[in-house]
Amino acid sequence: MLTNPVGYDVIALTHTYTGRLPPDLAASIPNPLPFATPARLRVLRRCNIFLTDSASNFRIPQLQQNYDLVAARPTDEKTLQSACQSLDIDIISIDLTQKFEKHFKFPMLGTAISRGIKIELCYGPAIFGDAAAKRNLINNATQLIRVTRGRGLILSSEAKNALAVRAPSDIINLASVWGLGSERGKDGLTKEARSVVEFARLKRQSFKGIVDVVYGGEKPSPAEEHGKSQKKEKAQPKDQKRKARGSLESTPVIQPGEENISKRQMKRNKKAKLESGLQDDGTVPA
Repeated sequence: MLTNPVGYDVIALTHTYTGRLPPDLAASIPNPLPFATPARLRVLRRCNIFLTDSASNFRIPQLQQNYDLVAARPTDEKTLQSACQSLDIDIISIDLTQKFEKHFKFPMLGTAISRGIKIELCYGPAIFGDAAAKRNLINNATQLIRVTRGRGLILSSEAKNALAVRAPSDIINLASVWGLGSERGKDGLTKEARSVVEFARLKRQSFKGIVDVVYGGEKPSPAEEHGKSQKKEKAQPKDQKRKARGSLESTPVIQPGEENISKRQMKRNKKAKLESGLQDDGTVPA
């Protein structure tokens, strides 16, 4: 059974592709899971792809059909630029335990953030890694926070076992030590993480990521549709008779020769006839 000791509502199980992608990109994480999970816990399926060549085809649309999240891990500056500018991915996960030759640039990362792609900071290697990995992770994390100004960052564990997972309050404190701040650290665990999950869902389930039908109602059975059409046909002649009768009753009776006379003039003519002792048909009353 998958337990939830630290209080998370959503977790992601990750499968990593290294080298060339296999012909069959079916999800390696089974759905449903072969073990029990808590009722309130939502489990997502995520895949990581290593970008070794910016010109290669990564078949990302096929991966999006089988996984809830698609994350790219660039290995050099060219693949990082390709991931920020052109690839249709959800997360850019940089291996912060390595020492990079060049510094991160805001125009490159800002383009990815404006496209809705989040930059991932993984704290797991800082717990069980060696001294060099911890030093590189802290330097790269502080540089990413400075370049992005704390925007578009998500915090995750990249844990290979349960001992590398920490509670949200511990992660927020660690982000504050790196220079992210408590408010930005909380957003990296809640607001930014939720936005990347929902944005990925909209891209896969909605129309062009804009229109999403939450519930369109139940389609009536053919028998119900036939009964409604028969009731409509029966009710239509009665309504027409009522309308015709009402229109006839409301139409005033016009005498011959009074087609072009106004109502006021008709009243005057009727009053004059009554004063002269004549009836409406021109005869003298007995």
